[in-house]
Amino acid sequence: MSNLAAYCARIGWEPPAHFDAEALAAMQLAHRTAIPFENLDIPLGRGIAIDSESVFGKLVTARRGGYCFEQNRLYSDMLSQLGIAHRSLLARVRFGPPDPVPPRTHMLLLVELGGEAWIADAGFGGSYAPPLLLADGARSASPDGMLHRLRQQAGGLEGEWLLERAAPGAGDDGWQKQYTFDLAEVAQEDLEQANHWTSTRPDTRFTTLHIASIALVDGFAALTDQQLNVTRGMETETSELLDAASWRQALAEILTIELSETEVARLPLFAG
Repeated sequence: MSNLAAYCARIGWEPPAHFDAEALAAMQLAHRTAIPFENLDIPLGRGIAIDSESVFGKLVTARRGGYCFEQNRLYSDMLSQLGIAHRSLLARVRFGPPDPVPPRTHMLLLVELGGEAWIADAGFGGSYAPPLLLADGARSASPDGMLHRLRQQAGGLEGEWLLERAAPGAGDDGWQKQYTFDLAEVAQEDLEQANHWTSTRPDTRFTTLHIASIALVDGFAALTDQQLNVTRGMETETSELLDAASWRQALAEILTIELSETEVARLPLFAG
């Protein structure tokens, strides 16, 4: 079986004869609802490799998840096998506590379809956004009803763009920043450097917390340490997973990540 065929089987999606913006959206949603976002190899002490072979082996063959540099490397490789022109971009995450100048630690893709540029991202762990046309004010809605829009900002390298998210009916004050990015060329070495910083710098979200999330057909599920939030539509259910057994069960049944009892016991969350 080819890598592309194995990937399609993993996400439950079949490439159409004609690949257009609708196909890109279907591929991305299938990817994000099948392959979870997670950082668990960092607290397990394994590190994060983002070469194509390592990412495919982990996310497809081993049926694990990964974070943006892994997710969008796989997404990029599969788009390449489909013959779809695209390139990588780097972004500054604005979701969460404010930071005057957050580093460029998020990877996304700029895809060319029919002479138009689209933003595609299968690796943002904070929420799910469908592909968006690269145009000021472009909007889309995810299956759970959340709205997303792009706004062009002044300055930055080749112009900066802002991705925002809002609940239906929230009004103009309800838009929340997700990340900003520019269109500067990004080399593999840039991605390697950003991945190394993200996976090793002390006292950051990815090196101090146990994180996993997955897009649901009608919502979103996110696990941060022992707190599990499952959102369906506009309703969110929160649970505290206080013991290793319930944590491991929720990880498998909701986040679709299988860790052994031994692996869970090794996590700082439960060790000792």
